[in-house]
Amino acid sequence: MSLKKLLVCLFVFITVINANAQKNRSSLSVNNNSLQWSVEKANAWYANHAWIIGADYIPSNAINQLEMWQASTFDSSTNDRELGWAQNIGFNTMRVFLHSVAWQEDKDGFKKRINTFLSIADRHHIQIMFVFFDDCWNKVPKAGTQPVPKPGIHNSGWVQDPGQPVSTDSTIYPQLELYVKDILTNFAHDKRILLWDLYNEPGNSDKKETSLPLLAKIFQWARSVNPDQPVSAGLWAWDFEKLNAFQVANSDVITYHDYEEAPLHQRVIELLKANGRPLICTEYMARTRNSRFSTILPLLKKENVGAINWGFVTGKTNTKYAWDTPMPDGGEPMEWFHDIFLADGTPYRKDETDLIRKLSLEK
Repeated sequence: MSLKKLLVCLFVFITVINANAQKNRSSLSVNNNSLQWSVEKANAWYANHAWIIGADYIPSNAINQLEMWQASTFDSSTNDRELGWAQNIGFNTMRVFLHSVAWQEDKDGFKKRINTFLSIADRHHIQIMFVFFDDCWNKVPKAGTQPVPKPGIHNSGWVQDPGQPVSTDSTIYPQLELYVKDILTNFAHDKRILLWDLYNEPGNSDKKETSLPLLAKIFQWARSVNPDQPVSAGLWAWDFEKLNAFQVANSDVITYHDYEEAPLHQRVIELLKANGRPLICTEYMARTRNSRFSTILPLLKKENVGAINWGFVTGKTNTKYAWDTPMPDGGEPMEWFHDIFLADGTPYRKDETDLIRKLSLEK
């Protein structure tokens, strides 16, 4: 392991161990922190579930969260077909991004579509992990017709939520609070939902600690609703000290992202386990970075860590292309970065889907 990677892992360890002390000193600590689940409750919840395995899901015909959820492009048939493929390989969980703009445009319709989607997933024996805010990719989400994909560009149309720079504008927080509380209140007791992922990669897009106030707010709003399901916000950048400390100190279950190869991922798991809470890896699997099903999935199974990989069916998100290796001619990459299935349901690599099915069935 390089010195840099070792220091990264040591930082994670320090973050975990000091999290409780920091939350008590921080002016941003959640007022309702007494509602954070105890370690015992979190572990009992985790033990009551089969090993969590699945993918981050967006239908192949949607370029982003808005195209998935807006009334004009919401596609139950595609959702049903593709979640059927997930069921067939043993997936029991899918992580799915919501969007505040879809709610602002059509509050009741959006909630009805969420319910429809949950019903489809439930028919396939799949629970859903919903994501609220997101600091990744394009800064300004807009309702209506979404852009067409840029050939060969990874996630060319994905949009942040609530966006940039509005995520740091506290005057919009009351509207965001209404959104978060409305969704949480309507689905607080819904057993089809596994977990609420409150904020995806806070601090990404060079926002860094400017995302901390909104992160603190959404935890406060979630605690005021107090849903039956656990809440979390995943660790992803080990050098974001204040964000990481807050996320660990306030999450019921520890979620995290890791696209590194197996030995480094193993160290992260070992250190995060010092916190005593269950672990779910909510993003992994980037083949050209040597984060592969063949190496990472058996590791997560052995360590009893939930396994949610990024990418399911190749489509308009273009996530078969790597983040940093665009192919503007739209040609086929030598090896897919993410994704499991072609658009017709054929596995990209049958050895991978065979392994997924095998490990999902093992006790």
